[in-house]
Amino acid sequence: MGLRKAASYSKKRVVPYTRTSKRKEKAYIKVVPPQKIVKFSMGLEPLYNDGKLPHIITLVSDENAQIRNNAIEACRQFINKKLDKELSGQYFFRIILYPHHIQRENKMLTGAGADRMQTGMQLAFGKPSGKAAILKKGGRIFLVALANEKAVSVTRKALKQIKSKLPCKTKILYEFLGAKQNA
Repeated sequence: MGLRKAASYSKKRVVPYTRTSKRKEKAYIKVVPPQKIVKFSMGLEPLYNDGKLPHIITLVSDENAQIRNNAIEACRQFINKKLDKELSGQYFFRIILYPHHIQRENKMLTGAGADRMQTGMQLAFGKPSGKAAILKKGGRIFLVALANEKAVSVTRKALKQIKSKLPCKTKILYEFLGAKQNA
């Protein structure tokens, strides 16, 4: 069975459901779904830490939303592939948000008996089905640090292309840190 569509989760107000414990009897969540995001930092982190990548582009949410970890991973793969192809060795890319919230799904029967619909119990608790990051308006999603001006336009284009994969309106912020001076 495939994933339930993201619209059933993305715009809902939600209380974070994250309580896991090493002691099974204290855990509210018995089975935690696996993390689908493979890497959170890509590119040249040492250059970023030394301040040699002064151009910083950040993707920011314009509304409250839940972003599933499979959507974040799809965006990560697309952006990293584009940046690696166009600007190999000139960027640092980081996923800022982390999917803590465990989504629940109350499975319903569907199929051949279309004349009768299963209604199920109202407000049923459900079983863990995936993870999501709860994002507030103005929350940062991705950060890309770059070496030069040419790289900025390539990155902006890549970030515009992934907007359709995310369940919220986003905007791209640009910041120039300038060269750090040694005193």
